[in-house]
Amino acid sequence: MGRRKRRRPKITSKKRRNAALALCDTRLQLHCRFWIRHMMSNCFRAPRGRHWGFRGLVVLLVGGLLGAGGAPSPSLQETLRLRLQGPEAVENGEEATPGVRDAVLHVYRDGKPDPKWTAPSGPTAQADSLIAVLREADQDGLRPSDYHVATLDSLRHDLQRAATGDGSLDERQLADFELLCTDAFLLYARHLLQGRVDPEEIVPTWTLDRRQGDLVQRLDEAVEQGTIRSALDDLRPKQAGYQQLRRALQRYRDIAEAGGWPTVPDGPKLEIGVEHEQVEALRARLRATGDLTADASGAPRSFGDTLRAAVVQFQERHGLEADGVVGPASRAALNVPVDRRIQQLEVNLERWRWLPQDLGTRHVRVNIAGFQLRVMEEGAEQLKMRVVTGRPYRQTPIFSDQISYLAFSPYWNVPHSLATRDKLPAFQRNPDLVSQQGFEVFQGWGADARPLDPAAIDWASLSARNFPYRLRQRPGPQNALGQVKFMFPNRHSVYLHDTPSRALFQRSARGFSSGCIRVERPVELATYLLRANEGWTPERVRRAMGQSQEQTVVLREKVPVHLLYWTAWEEDGQVQFRNDIYQRDGAVASALDAVPLDPRDRGEAGGARWSP
Repeated sequence: MGRRKRRRPKITSKKRRNAALALCDTRLQLHCRFWIRHMMSNCFRAPRGRHWGFRGLVVLLVGGLLGAGGAPSPSLQETLRLRLQGPEAVENGEEATPGVRDAVLHVYRDGKPDPKWTAPSGPTAQADSLIAVLREADQDGLRPSDYHVATLDSLRHDLQRAATGDGSLDERQLADFELLCTDAFLLYARHLLQGRVDPEEIVPTWTLDRRQGDLVQRLDEAVEQGTIRSALDDLRPKQAGYQQLRRALQRYRDIAEAGGWPTVPDGPKLEIGVEHEQVEALRARLRATGDLTADASGAPRSFGDTLRAAVVQFQERHGLEADGVVGPASRAALNVPVDRRIQQLEVNLERWRWLPQDLGTRHVRVNIAGFQLRVMEEGAEQLKMRVVTGRPYRQTPIFSDQISYLAFSPYWNVPHSLATRDKLPAFQRNPDLVSQQGFEVFQGWGADARPLDPAAIDWASLSARNFPYRLRQRPGPQNALGQVKFMFPNRHSVYLHDTPSRALFQRSARGFSSGCIRVERPVELATYLLRANEGWTPERVRRAMGQSQEQTVVLREKVPVHLLYWTAWEEDGQVQFRNDIYQRDGAVASALDAVPLDPRDRGEAGGARWSP
């Protein structure tokens, strides 16, 4: 039986002709699917600084497939329109080639998209300005390679060479360049506005609102007015702390380019009067970061007063005991490589980008890792004091709220977990501590709770699983909350409070609490917060703190409070570094180093609007 001859489809209308062309295009795409996936996989695995960028590859692949499937387009505008349509080829429910991301589509939202970065003669001055700005992304701790800089440079060179040759430009290359420029602007803008990393993926307790902006409108205005650089510069955090860290990052990169700093080998303590070969290495190390001036006097191997002052400054900058003696802790900090300090600065720049633009005209800012509280007003520091924060296994959460009331001479209602983990073992060892430390024991909760005689309780028979009581500590000098607490009701049950354990504030590392923040100077903080409440002088605050009964005072003006986590910042012109007490820097650094996901896979950042 003869093979049936296949009849060619008869094209009877423009619609059928277009359908036939689409079928050919689909077959071509499916035929190339293996190679597309191979290239995309390599893109994701490429080492830092050597990948094209996922979105750039996507745009070019889409462009190549569309260009191969039909006749050459008559104009750049038409070529852009075809690029933005994207292929629809699907096999087994899986898209063969991802299309251009939604953010770019919003820029060219009309039927005949107008180019932003290109003209018939090639790339415009606006494109040159954009590429120049993108090259400087590393000044913010970001990577120029994420924004297609190398690919844009290559395309620009090809287009400029063609323009100076026979003047014939490839419309497809122009379209690729156009879309890559738009994608790069939007992506860099979003990273400056809200950070490259989603903080909620790093910090589960994150509740701060991130900065918002209409990025498409910003792009349109920047192109129209010729203000590409200022439009992007304006998206950076406005707080002085961010700008200070940018300068510090550049300074430490300069140190790295100059060769970094030498290590101080293990050995004896280095202190006043010591003559040792390691003193010479110590001098070189401190000169590298400016703690010791280049013209500082002293014999190279001799530890004198000038060197001691430099050591003290270094210790203060790193949150160490500032005794001027180089022991194990100081030696370990001295020997942290410059690359790790650079990474620390990049991580903390990213944390700034996560914050809302307005922290409050006046606000309380707690640095958990720095064990420090600052009261800021109109950008100026009003108060600064030491704090005690949560232990690594009882971490103080990161979040923002508003201080709404103060409780003077407070009762301490002991959380059940602390009652069973901390207090019960102590009471079992010495039952007299219950009365000596001013604790009350109740059967039940609420208004029906019945007070019990602590002496009648068999403490030895109780356990963490069998503890049917509630503990409350009376106001007084032994109360764990001290004599005042600063309340901002939240789901974490965390607040600021005084403490009877004053000696802890003299420690260099102060992670000793169960999650709440103990403040060093409660009278000054209370007086400041009660400024809008008439008659609350420091003397009245002290009297309220010395009462035998709890007194609640509602603030007439609530004050924002931000519990943050900084391991690097600048203070009084000095770059400060702190230990990563909760081991959080590594997760941020890894996320910054990763190849960015397509926004459709992770969701667009909240508040960074692509269209009005």
